[in-house]
Amino acid sequence: MDKEGKIVLVSNRGSYTIKDTDGGPEAVPAISGLVSAVEPVLMERGGVWVAWGGREAADAGAPGLKMMVPPGEPSYLFSEVPLTAEEIRLYYHGFTNGALWPLCHYFLEKCRYDPLEWAAYRQVNNKFALAALAEAGDGDTVWVNDYHLTLVPAILRRHRPYLKQVFFWHIPFPHYDLFATLPWARALLRGLLGSDIIAFHLMDYSHNFLQAVNKLLDAPVDYNSLTVRWNGRKIMVPAWPMGIDFEAFQKLARDPNIRQQAEDLRRQLSVEKIALAIERLDYTKGILERLLAFERFLEEAPEWRGRLALLQIAVPSRTAIPAYQQLRSRVEEAVGRINGRFSYGSYRPVHYFWRGIPRRELVSYYLAADLMLVTPLRDGLNLVAKEYVASRVDGTGVLILSRFAGAARELREALIVNPYDVEGMVAALKTALAMPLSQQKQRLYRLQEQVRRHDVHWWISSFQRALLEREIKEDEAVRRPLRLSSYNRIPSTSAVDA
Repeated sequence: MDKEGKIVLVSNRGSYTIKDTDGGPEAVPAISGLVSAVEPVLMERGGVWVAWGGREAADAGAPGLKMMVPPGEPSYLFSEVPLTAEEIRLYYHGFTNGALWPLCHYFLEKCRYDPLEWAAYRQVNNKFALAALAEAGDGDTVWVNDYHLTLVPAILRRHRPYLKQVFFWHIPFPHYDLFATLPWARALLRGLLGSDIIAFHLMDYSHNFLQAVNKLLDAPVDYNSLTVRWNGRKIMVPAWPMGIDFEAFQKLARDPNIRQQAEDLRRQLSVEKIALAIERLDYTKGILERLLAFERFLEEAPEWRGRLALLQIAVPSRTAIPAYQQLRSRVEEAVGRINGRFSYGSYRPVHYFWRGIPRRELVSYYLAADLMLVTPLRDGLNLVAKEYVASRVDGTGVLILSRFAGAARELREALIVNPYDVEGMVAALKTALAMPLSQQKQRLYRLQEQVRRHDVHWWISSFQRALLEREIKEDEAVRRPLRLSSYNRIPSTSAVDA
Protein backbone atom coordinates (compact mmCIF):
# COMPACT_ATOMS: atom_id res chain seq x y z
CA MET A 1 0.00 0.00 0.00
CA ASP A 2 3.04 2.23 0.17
CA LYS A 3 5.35 2.98 -2.74
CA GLU A 4 7.34 -0.19 -2.23
CA GLY A 5 6.00 -3.71 -2.22
CA LYS A 6 2.64 -5.09 -3.23
CA ILE A 7 -0.72 -5.31 -1.48
CA VAL A 8 -1.86 -8.69 -0.20
CA LEU A 9 -5.58 -8.24 0.36
CA VAL A 10 -7.27 -10.79 2.62
CA SER A 11 -11.05 -11.15 2.95
CA ASN A 12 -13.63 -13.89 3.39
CA ARG A 13 -15.02 -13.43 -0.12
CA GLY A 14 -13.01 -11.83 -2.88
CA SER A 15 -13.31 -10.38 -6.33
CA TYR A 16 -14.22 -13.74 -7.89
CA THR A 17 -16.37 -16.75 -7.11
CA ILE A 18 -14.98 -20.05 -8.35
CA LYS A 19 -17.50 -22.30 -10.11
CA ASP A 20 -16.74 -25.93 -10.91
CA THR A 21 -17.80 -26.71 -14.49
CA ASP A 22 -17.34 -29.62 -16.87
CA GLY A 23 -14.54 -27.65 -18.49
CA GLY A 24 -12.79 -27.01 -15.16
CA PRO A 25 -12.88 -24.16 -12.60
CA GLU A 26 -14.38 -20.92 -13.86
CA ALA A 27 -13.87 -17.50 -12.21
CA VAL A 28 -17.08 -15.46 -12.02
CA PRO A 29 -16.74 -11.75 -11.07
CA ALA A 30 -18.26 -10.89 -7.67
CA ILE A 31 -20.23 -7.75 -6.87
CA SER A 32 -19.56 -5.97 -3.57
CA GLY A 33 -18.57 -2.60 -2.17
CA LEU A 34 -15.12 -3.92 -1.26
CA VAL A 35 -14.54 -5.24 -4.79
CA SER A 36 -15.59 -1.91 -6.31
CA ALA A 37 -13.29 -0.02 -3.94
CA VAL A 38 -10.15 -2.12 -3.98
CA GLU A 39 -9.96 -4.04 -7.25
CA PRO A 40 -8.99 -0.95 -9.31
CA VAL A 41 -5.97 -0.48 -7.02
CA LEU A 42 -4.89 -4.10 -7.49
CA MET A 43 -5.42 -3.87 -11.24
CA GLU A 44 -3.27 -0.74 -11.39
CA ARG A 45 -0.47 -1.81 -9.07
CA GLY A 46 -0.67 -5.59 -9.06
CA GLY A 47 -0.83 -7.69 -5.92
CA VAL A 48 -2.71 -10.65 -4.50
CA TRP A 49 -6.27 -11.18 -3.31
CA VAL A 50 -6.51 -14.03 -0.78
CA ALA A 51 -10.10 -15.22 -0.31
CA TRP A 52 -12.46 -18.16 -0.18
CA GLY A 53 -13.77 -18.92 -3.66
CA GLY A 54 -17.32 -19.73 -2.54
CA ARG A 55 -17.16 -23.47 -3.33
CA GLU A 56 -16.77 -26.59 -1.18
CA ALA A 57 -13.37 -28.28 -1.04
CA ALA A 58 -13.27 -32.07 -1.12
CA ASP A 59 -11.09 -32.26 1.99
CA ALA A 60 -9.32 -29.98 4.46
CA GLY A 61 -5.94 -30.39 2.77
CA ALA A 62 -7.12 -29.64 -0.77
CA PRO A 63 -5.01 -26.99 -2.53
CA GLY A 64 -6.62 -23.70 -3.46
CA LEU A 65 -6.77 -22.39 -6.99
CA LYS A 66 -4.32 -19.65 -7.99
CA MET A 67 -5.07 -17.67 -11.12
CA MET A 68 -4.27 -14.31 -12.64
CA VAL A 69 -7.31 -12.10 -13.01
CA PRO A 70 -9.24 -10.49 -14.64
CA PRO A 71 -9.31 -13.31 -17.25
CA GLY A 72 -9.09 -11.00 -20.25
CA GLU A 73 -6.63 -8.56 -18.72
CA PRO A 74 -4.61 -10.37 -16.02
CA SER A 75 -3.12 -7.88 -13.58
CA TYR A 76 -3.18 -9.47 -10.10
CA LEU A 77 -3.28 -12.92 -8.51
CA PHE A 78 -6.40 -14.45 -6.99
CA SER A 79 -5.38 -17.00 -4.35
CA GLU A 80 -8.20 -19.24 -3.17
CA VAL A 81 -8.48 -20.43 0.42
CA PRO A 82 -10.29 -23.79 0.15
CA LEU A 83 -12.98 -24.52 2.76
CA THR A 84 -14.76 -27.82 3.32
CA ALA A 85 -18.53 -28.11 3.75
CA GLU A 86 -18.02 -28.58 7.48
CA GLU A 87 -15.82 -25.50 7.76
CA ILE A 88 -18.36 -23.45 5.83
CA ARG A 89 -21.14 -24.67 8.13
CA LEU A 90 -19.31 -24.03 11.39
CA TYR A 91 -17.12 -21.02 10.55
CA TYR A 92 -19.27 -19.08 8.07
CA HIS A 93 -22.90 -20.01 8.76
CA GLY A 94 -21.96 -20.70 12.37
CA PHE A 95 -19.62 -18.39 14.24
CA THR A 96 -19.35 -15.41 11.88
CA ASN A 97 -23.06 -15.15 11.06
CA GLY A 98 -24.53 -16.85 14.13
CA ALA A 99 -22.44 -15.02 16.75
CA LEU A 100 -20.43 -12.04 15.46
CA TRP A 101 -22.92 -10.63 12.93
CA PRO A 102 -25.90 -10.36 15.31
CA LEU A 103 -23.65 -9.31 18.20
CA CYS A 104 -22.16 -6.39 16.28
CA HIS A 105 -25.60 -5.30 15.08
CA TYR A 106 -27.03 -5.33 18.62
CA PHE A 107 -29.28 -8.37 18.11
CA LEU A 108 -28.12 -10.19 21.22
CA GLU A 109 -31.19 -12.44 21.22
CA LYS A 110 -30.05 -13.93 17.89
CA CYS A 111 -26.50 -14.73 19.07
CA ARG A 112 -25.37 -18.33 19.38
CA TYR A 113 -22.07 -18.91 21.21
CA ASP A 114 -21.02 -22.45 20.27
CA PRO A 115 -17.54 -23.79 21.23
CA LEU A 116 -17.42 -26.06 18.15
CA GLU A 117 -18.11 -23.10 15.89
CA TRP A 118 -15.47 -21.08 17.71
CA ALA A 119 -12.94 -23.87 17.15
CA ALA A 120 -13.77 -23.90 13.43
CA TYR A 121 -13.40 -20.10 13.31
CA ARG A 122 -9.90 -20.38 14.78
CA GLN A 123 -8.98 -23.13 12.33
CA VAL A 124 -10.20 -21.22 9.29
CA ASN A 125 -8.49 -17.99 10.41
CA ASN A 126 -5.25 -19.96 10.61
CA LYS A 127 -5.82 -21.15 7.04
CA PHE A 128 -6.26 -17.59 5.80
CA ALA A 129 -3.18 -16.41 7.69
CA LEU A 130 -0.98 -19.14 6.23
CA ALA A 131 -2.28 -18.38 2.74
CA ALA A 132 -1.43 -14.69 3.22
CA LEU A 133 2.03 -15.50 4.56
CA ALA A 134 2.72 -17.60 1.47
CA GLU A 135 2.08 -14.55 -0.73
CA ALA A 136 3.56 -11.69 1.33
CA GLY A 137 7.14 -10.56 0.86
CA ASP A 138 9.15 -8.53 3.35
CA GLY A 139 8.26 -5.16 1.82
CA ASP A 140 4.58 -5.95 1.22
CA THR A 141 1.51 -4.76 3.09
CA VAL A 142 -1.16 -7.22 4.20
CA TRP A 143 -4.63 -5.70 4.33
CA VAL A 144 -7.12 -7.87 6.24
CA ASN A 145 -10.84 -7.17 6.10
CA ASP A 146 -13.74 -7.62 8.47
CA TYR A 147 -15.11 -9.66 11.31
CA HIS A 148 -14.61 -13.03 9.60
CA LEU A 149 -10.83 -12.80 10.08
CA THR A 150 -10.13 -11.13 13.42
CA LEU A 151 -7.48 -13.66 14.45
CA VAL A 152 -5.39 -13.35 11.29
CA PRO A 153 -3.33 -10.25 12.27
CA ALA A 154 -1.92 -11.84 15.46
CA ILE A 155 -1.03 -15.04 13.58
CA LEU A 156 0.80 -12.98 10.95
CA ARG A 157 2.58 -11.00 13.69
CA ARG A 158 3.82 -14.19 15.38
CA HIS A 159 5.27 -15.52 12.13
CA ARG A 160 6.51 -12.21 10.66
CA PRO A 161 6.91 -9.55 13.40
CA TYR A 162 7.87 -6.75 11.00
CA LEU A 163 5.28 -7.37 8.28
CA LYS A 164 3.19 -4.23 7.66
CA GLN A 165 -0.48 -4.83 8.40
CA VAL A 166 -3.74 -2.90 8.21
CA PHE A 167 -7.20 -4.10 9.17
CA PHE A 168 -10.56 -2.61 8.24
CA TRP A 169 -13.69 -3.51 10.21
CA HIS A 170 -16.68 -2.95 7.89
CA ILE A 171 -19.61 -3.43 10.30
CA PRO A 172 -20.52 -1.71 13.58
CA PHE A 173 -18.25 -2.40 16.53
CA PRO A 174 -20.61 -2.69 19.51
CA HIS A 175 -20.41 -1.11 22.92
CA TYR A 176 -18.12 -2.84 25.40
CA ASP A 177 -20.99 -4.14 27.58
CA LEU A 178 -22.45 -5.99 24.60
CA PHE A 179 -19.16 -7.19 23.14
CA ALA A 180 -18.18 -8.60 26.54
CA THR A 181 -20.98 -11.17 26.33
CA LEU A 182 -18.89 -13.08 23.79
CA PRO A 183 -16.98 -15.80 25.70
CA TRP A 184 -13.96 -15.34 23.40
CA ALA A 185 -14.00 -11.54 23.29
CA ARG A 186 -10.43 -11.24 24.59
CA ALA A 187 -9.10 -13.62 21.97
CA LEU A 188 -10.69 -11.57 19.18
CA LEU A 189 -9.21 -8.36 20.54
CA ARG A 190 -5.74 -9.90 20.85
CA GLY A 191 -6.07 -11.13 17.29
CA LEU A 192 -6.93 -7.68 15.95
CA LEU A 193 -4.09 -6.05 17.88
CA GLY A 194 -1.59 -7.86 15.69
CA SER A 195 -2.27 -5.16 13.10
CA ASP A 196 -0.52 -1.78 12.82
CA ILE A 197 -3.74 0.03 11.94
CA ILE A 198 -7.28 -1.05 12.87
CA ALA A 199 -9.72 1.24 11.08
CA PHE A 200 -13.48 1.68 11.38
CA HIS A 201 -16.17 3.68 9.59
CA LEU A 202 -17.10 5.87 12.56
CA MET A 203 -15.45 7.48 15.56
CA ASP A 204 -18.05 5.76 17.76
CA TYR A 205 -16.80 2.37 16.59
CA SER A 206 -13.18 3.37 17.24
CA HIS A 207 -14.11 4.48 20.76
CA ASN A 208 -16.05 1.26 21.41
CA PHE A 209 -13.01 -0.77 20.34
CA LEU A 210 -10.64 1.27 22.50
CA GLN A 211 -12.92 0.86 25.49
CA ALA A 212 -13.08 -2.90 24.91
CA VAL A 213 -9.29 -3.37 24.77
CA ASN A 214 -8.87 -1.08 27.75
CA LYS A 215 -11.36 -2.90 29.96
CA LEU A 216 -10.90 -6.48 28.76
CA LEU A 217 -7.15 -6.51 28.12
CA ASP A 218 -6.04 -3.72 30.46
CA ALA A 219 -4.36 -2.08 27.47
CA PRO A 220 -3.54 1.65 27.77
CA VAL A 221 -5.48 3.72 25.24
CA ASP A 222 -5.59 7.37 24.19
CA TYR A 223 -9.05 8.49 23.08
CA ASN A 224 -7.70 11.78 21.72
CA SER A 225 -5.10 10.31 19.36
CA LEU A 226 -7.15 7.12 18.81
CA THR A 227 -4.27 4.81 19.68
CA VAL A 228 -3.62 1.81 21.90
CA ARG A 229 -0.36 0.43 23.32
CA TRP A 230 0.06 -3.31 23.01
CA ASN A 231 3.18 -5.49 23.37
CA GLY A 232 5.50 -2.51 22.94
CA ARG A 233 3.70 -1.24 19.84
CA LYS A 234 1.53 1.81 19.25
CA ILE A 235 -1.51 0.86 17.16
CA MET A 236 -3.67 3.39 15.35
CA VAL A 237 -7.47 3.04 15.56
CA PRO A 238 -8.76 5.69 13.12
CA ALA A 239 -12.23 6.32 11.70
CA TRP A 240 -12.29 6.41 7.88
CA PRO A 241 -15.78 5.97 6.42
CA MET A 242 -15.59 4.04 3.18
CA GLY A 243 -16.33 5.94 -0.02
CA ILE A 244 -17.55 5.00 -3.48
CA ASP A 245 -16.19 5.77 -6.93
CA PHE A 246 -18.25 8.93 -7.35
CA GLU A 247 -17.12 9.70 -10.89
CA ALA A 248 -17.78 6.13 -12.05
CA PHE A 249 -21.40 6.35 -10.89
CA GLN A 250 -21.78 9.77 -12.47
CA LYS A 251 -20.48 8.39 -15.76
CA LEU A 252 -22.88 5.45 -15.67
CA ALA A 253 -25.77 7.77 -14.82
CA ARG A 254 -25.06 9.76 -17.99
CA ASP A 255 -24.89 6.66 -20.21
CA PRO A 256 -27.76 6.93 -22.78
CA ASN A 257 -28.50 3.21 -22.61
CA ILE A 258 -28.81 3.25 -18.83
CA ARG A 259 -30.96 6.37 -18.93
CA GLN A 260 -33.22 4.64 -21.44
CA GLN A 261 -33.54 1.67 -19.06
CA ALA A 262 -34.62 4.09 -16.33
CA GLU A 263 -37.28 5.61 -18.58
CA ASP A 264 -38.50 2.15 -19.55
CA LEU A 265 -38.81 1.24 -15.87
CA ARG A 266 -40.88 4.34 -15.13
CA ARG A 267 -43.19 3.55 -18.05
CA GLN A 268 -43.51 -0.05 -16.86
CA LEU A 269 -44.53 0.94 -13.32
CA SER A 270 -46.76 3.71 -14.66
CA VAL A 271 -46.97 5.78 -11.48
CA GLU A 272 -46.26 9.39 -10.62
CA LYS A 273 -43.58 8.65 -7.98
CA ILE A 274 -41.28 5.69 -7.36
CA ALA A 275 -39.73 4.88 -4.00
CA LEU A 276 -36.74 2.50 -4.15
CA ALA A 277 -35.22 0.23 -1.51
CA ILE A 278 -32.40 -2.21 -2.18
CA GLU A 279 -30.38 -4.29 0.25
CA ARG A 280 -29.43 -7.83 1.13
CA LEU A 281 -32.30 -9.80 2.62
CA ASP A 282 -31.11 -9.50 6.22
CA TYR A 283 -32.86 -8.90 9.53
CA THR A 284 -30.62 -5.88 10.20
CA LYS A 285 -31.88 -4.02 7.13
CA GLY A 286 -35.33 -3.08 8.43
CA ILE A 287 -37.27 -4.41 5.44
CA LEU A 288 -40.30 -5.54 7.46
CA GLU A 289 -40.40 -2.28 9.39
CA ARG A 290 -40.25 -0.33 6.13
CA LEU A 291 -43.08 -2.35 4.60
CA LEU A 292 -45.20 -1.73 7.71
CA ALA A 293 -44.54 2.01 7.45
CA PHE A 294 -45.41 2.00 3.73
CA GLU A 295 -48.65 0.16 4.50
CA ARG A 296 -49.51 2.71 7.18
CA PHE A 297 -48.73 5.53 4.74
CA LEU A 298 -51.19 4.13 2.19
CA GLU A 299 -53.79 3.91 4.94
CA GLU A 300 -53.29 7.53 6.01
CA ALA A 301 -52.73 9.05 2.55
CA PRO A 302 -55.29 7.43 0.22
CA GLU A 303 -54.63 10.16 -2.35
CA TRP A 304 -51.29 8.47 -3.10
CA ARG A 305 -52.82 5.10 -3.93
CA GLY A 306 -52.31 4.58 -7.63
CA ARG A 307 -49.67 7.34 -7.73
CA LEU A 308 -46.80 5.93 -5.61
CA ALA A 309 -45.11 2.55 -5.90
CA LEU A 310 -42.39 0.99 -3.75
CA LEU A 311 -39.76 -0.96 -5.67
CA GLN A 312 -38.24 -3.34 -3.10
CA ILE A 313 -35.20 -5.35 -4.21
CA ALA A 314 -34.01 -7.97 -1.73
CA VAL A 315 -30.67 -9.51 -2.70
CA PRO A 316 -30.47 -13.19 -1.63
CA SER A 317 -28.17 -13.67 1.34
CA ARG A 318 -27.14 -16.57 3.60
CA THR A 319 -29.96 -18.67 2.24
CA ALA A 320 -28.84 -21.78 4.15
CA ILE A 321 -29.48 -20.11 7.54
CA PRO A 322 -33.00 -20.73 8.94
CA ALA A 323 -33.37 -17.16 10.27
CA TYR A 324 -32.91 -15.81 6.75
CA GLN A 325 -35.34 -18.32 5.29
CA GLN A 326 -37.94 -17.25 7.85
CA LEU A 327 -37.30 -13.57 7.13
CA ARG A 328 -37.89 -14.12 3.43
CA SER A 329 -41.24 -15.76 4.16
CA ARG A 330 -42.31 -12.90 6.43
CA VAL A 331 -41.26 -10.25 3.90
CA GLU A 332 -43.11 -11.95 1.07
CA GLU A 333 -46.20 -12.36 3.25
CA ALA A 334 -46.12 -8.61 4.01
CA VAL A 335 -45.75 -7.75 0.33
CA GLY A 336 -48.69 -9.99 -0.52
CA ARG A 337 -50.83 -8.43 2.21
CA ILE A 338 -50.11 -4.86 1.10
CA ASN A 339 -50.71 -5.63 -2.56
CA GLY A 340 -53.89 -7.51 -1.65
CA ARG A 341 -55.20 -4.50 0.26
CA PHE A 342 -54.30 -1.65 -2.09
CA SER A 343 -53.97 -3.01 -5.65
CA TYR A 344 -56.63 -2.12 -8.18
CA GLY A 345 -56.71 -2.33 -11.95
CA SER A 346 -53.11 -2.41 -13.18
CA TYR A 347 -51.80 -0.62 -10.07
CA ARG A 348 -49.63 -2.58 -7.64
CA PRO A 349 -48.19 -0.63 -4.67
CA VAL A 350 -45.18 -2.91 -3.99
CA HIS A 351 -42.97 -4.42 -6.70
CA TYR A 352 -40.78 -6.99 -4.97
CA PHE A 353 -37.77 -8.77 -6.46
CA TRP A 354 -35.57 -11.38 -4.78
CA ARG A 355 -32.38 -11.26 -6.85
CA GLY A 356 -29.03 -9.59 -7.27
CA ILE A 357 -28.66 -6.50 -9.45
CA PRO A 358 -25.62 -5.77 -11.67
CA ARG A 359 -24.22 -2.27 -11.27
CA ARG A 360 -25.41 -0.90 -14.64
CA GLU A 361 -28.97 -2.03 -13.97
CA LEU A 362 -28.74 -0.73 -10.42
CA VAL A 363 -27.87 2.76 -11.66
CA SER A 364 -30.95 2.71 -13.92
CA TYR A 365 -33.04 2.01 -10.81
CA TYR A 366 -31.36 4.92 -8.99
CA LEU A 367 -32.20 7.19 -11.93
CA ALA A 368 -35.83 6.07 -12.00
CA ALA A 369 -36.44 6.53 -8.27
CA ASP A 370 -37.80 9.79 -6.89
CA LEU A 371 -37.23 8.60 -3.30
CA MET A 372 -34.52 6.32 -1.90
CA LEU A 373 -35.37 4.49 1.32
CA VAL A 374 -32.28 3.34 3.23
CA THR A 375 -33.71 2.46 6.64
CA PRO A 376 -31.66 -0.31 8.33
CA LEU A 377 -32.13 -1.12 11.99
CA ARG A 378 -28.33 -1.05 12.27
CA ASP A 379 -25.68 -0.68 9.56
CA GLY A 380 -21.95 -0.10 9.69
CA LEU A 381 -22.13 2.51 6.93
CA ASN A 382 -24.31 1.77 3.84
CA LEU A 383 -22.88 2.46 0.41
CA VAL A 384 -26.26 2.27 -1.35
CA ALA A 385 -27.16 5.68 0.08
CA LYS A 386 -23.98 7.15 -1.39
CA GLU A 387 -24.51 5.43 -4.73
CA TYR A 388 -27.99 6.91 -5.05
CA VAL A 389 -26.69 10.39 -4.29
CA ALA A 390 -23.88 10.04 -6.85
CA SER A 391 -26.23 8.75 -9.56
CA ARG A 392 -28.69 11.65 -9.40
CA VAL A 393 -27.07 13.72 -12.13
CA ASP A 394 -30.19 15.87 -12.61
CA GLY A 395 -29.85 17.16 -9.05
CA THR A 396 -33.26 15.92 -7.85
CA GLY A 397 -34.38 13.11 -5.56
CA VAL A 398 -34.85 12.62 -1.83
CA LEU A 399 -32.86 10.26 0.39
CA ILE A 400 -34.65 8.93 3.49
CA LEU A 401 -31.95 7.53 5.76
CA SER A 402 -31.99 5.66 9.06
CA ARG A 403 -30.25 7.34 11.96
CA PHE A 404 -28.77 3.90 12.73
CA ALA A 405 -26.90 3.71 9.42
CA GLY A 406 -23.30 4.86 9.74
CA ALA A 407 -23.74 6.98 6.61
CA ALA A 408 -26.18 9.23 8.50
CA ARG A 409 -23.17 10.86 10.20
CA GLU A 410 -21.97 12.08 6.80
CA LEU A 411 -25.19 12.53 4.82
CA ARG A 412 -26.84 15.08 7.06
CA GLU A 413 -28.99 16.61 4.29
CA ALA A 414 -30.97 13.38 4.00
CA LEU A 415 -34.29 13.02 5.82
CA ILE A 416 -33.10 11.18 8.93
CA VAL A 417 -35.58 8.72 10.45
CA ASN A 418 -35.90 6.18 13.23
CA PRO A 419 -36.90 2.91 11.47
CA TYR A 420 -38.58 1.68 14.66
CA ASP A 421 -40.92 4.70 14.61
CA VAL A 422 -43.69 3.88 12.13
CA GLU A 423 -45.38 7.27 12.40
CA GLY A 424 -42.04 9.04 11.97
CA MET A 425 -41.39 7.03 8.82
CA VAL A 426 -44.84 7.92 7.48
CA ALA A 427 -44.18 11.59 8.19
CA ALA A 428 -40.86 11.40 6.33
CA LEU A 429 -42.58 9.90 3.29
CA LYS A 430 -45.10 12.73 3.31
CA THR A 431 -42.31 15.31 3.63
CA ALA A 432 -40.31 13.75 0.80
CA LEU A 433 -43.28 13.61 -1.58
CA ALA A 434 -44.16 17.24 -0.86
CA MET A 435 -40.60 18.59 -1.05
CA PRO A 436 -40.21 21.33 -3.71
CA LEU A 437 -37.64 20.76 -6.48
CA SER A 438 -35.63 23.75 -5.28
CA GLN A 439 -35.19 22.20 -1.84
CA GLN A 440 -34.42 18.77 -3.34
CA LYS A 441 -31.66 20.29 -5.45
CA GLN A 442 -30.22 22.26 -2.54
CA ARG A 443 -30.06 19.19 -0.32
CA LEU A 444 -28.76 16.90 -3.04
CA TYR A 445 -26.00 19.33 -4.00
CA ARG A 446 -24.66 19.25 -0.44
CA LEU A 447 -24.97 15.48 -0.29
CA GLN A 448 -23.10 15.09 -3.56
CA GLU A 449 -20.29 17.36 -2.40
CA GLN A 450 -19.85 15.21 0.70
CA VAL A 451 -19.80 11.97 -1.29
CA ARG A 452 -17.49 13.49 -3.91
CA ARG A 453 -14.95 14.74 -1.35
CA HIS A 454 -14.85 11.52 0.65
CA ASP A 455 -14.85 9.05 -2.22
CA VAL A 456 -13.10 5.71 -2.53
CA HIS A 457 -9.84 7.39 -3.58
CA TRP A 458 -9.87 9.46 -0.38
CA TRP A 459 -10.52 6.25 1.59
CA ILE A 460 -7.63 4.35 0.00
CA SER A 461 -5.28 7.32 0.40
CA SER A 462 -6.12 7.48 4.12
CA PHE A 463 -4.47 4.09 4.57
CA GLN A 464 -1.53 5.07 2.37
CA ARG A 465 -0.86 8.29 4.29
CA ALA A 466 -1.16 6.60 7.66
CA LEU A 467 1.28 3.85 6.73
CA LEU A 468 3.78 6.35 5.40
CA GLU A 469 3.53 8.53 8.52
CA ARG A 470 3.84 5.47 10.72
CA GLU A 471 6.97 4.32 8.92
CA ILE A 472 8.58 7.74 9.35
CA LYS A 473 7.70 8.06 13.05
CA GLU A 474 7.92 4.42 14.11
CA ASP A 475 11.31 4.49 15.79
CA GLU A 476 10.56 7.68 17.69
CA ALA A 477 7.12 6.40 18.78
CA VAL A 478 8.57 3.17 20.17
CA ARG A 479 11.21 5.02 22.20
CA ARG A 480 8.87 7.69 23.59
CA PRO A 481 8.03 7.09 27.29
CA LEU A 482 4.43 6.23 28.08
CA ARG A 483 2.55 9.16 29.62
CA LEU A 484 -0.12 7.98 31.99
CA SER A 485 -1.90 11.33 31.66
CA SER A 486 -2.66 10.51 28.02
CA TYR A 487 -3.26 6.78 28.24
CA ASN A 488 -6.03 5.36 30.37
CA ARG A 489 -5.39 2.07 32.09
CA ILE A 490 -8.49 0.84 33.90
CA PRO A 491 -8.17 -2.49 35.71
CA SER A 492 -10.57 -5.02 34.28
CA THR A 493 -12.91 -6.89 36.57
CA SER A 494 -14.51 -8.86 33.77
CA ALA A 495 -14.57 -12.64 33.90
CA VAL A 496 -14.63 -12.87 30.10
CA ASP A 497 -12.28 -15.67 29.11
CA ALA A 498 -10.13 -15.43 26.00
